[in-house]
Amino acid sequence: MNTIDFTRIDYLKQGNSRQKKAFEVVNKYKIFEKLQNYSPVLAGTIPIEIDIEGSDLDIICEIQDNFEFEMFLDQTFPDFDLKIQTLTINEIESTICNLELEGFPIEIFGQNKPVAQQNAYLHMMAEYKIIQKKGEDFKQKIIDLKKKGIKTEPAFGMLLNLENPYQDLLNF
Repeated sequence: MNTIDFTRIDYLKQGNSRQKKAFEVVNKYKIFEKLQNYSPVLAGTIPIEIDIEGSDLDIICEIQDNFEFEMFLDQTFPDFDLKIQTLTINEIESTICNLELEGFPIEIFGQNKPVAQQNAYLHMMAEYKIIQKKGEDFKQKIIDLKKKGIKTEPAFGMLLNLENPYQDLLNF
């Protein structure tokens, strides 16, 4: 089984065309450098090649203080049309910042929790393991479901007969 160090983004350079473009864009704007104090990790569908047109770059971060993180984002990315909100997700205060760079929707997500313990990372790792095990046909079925408008975790849930895919994927 191929193992990729998803905590670094270098692997994108050898990836598919969308991964290479994502690498180019985040490097051009120094996104990960600017977020380095927050242990940023790219999560979601693009790292594991199940993204579709319009899929966003999900950058998860470990933060201490939501208000401070909001202020940091505002000051660090003043030239972008940021949409920032803080809400409670799974009983954890979470800050979500949406922006777009060169056609890539980007979501920067922060929680006061190590990134390797955040659900976005855990889901991605579980989905990656499942795809590695089940192969290309399974991967294509996930992509096909996503193209029909089904979100990633529910798509895995449908193919794996999971009752609660958001929770059940954490057990893989």
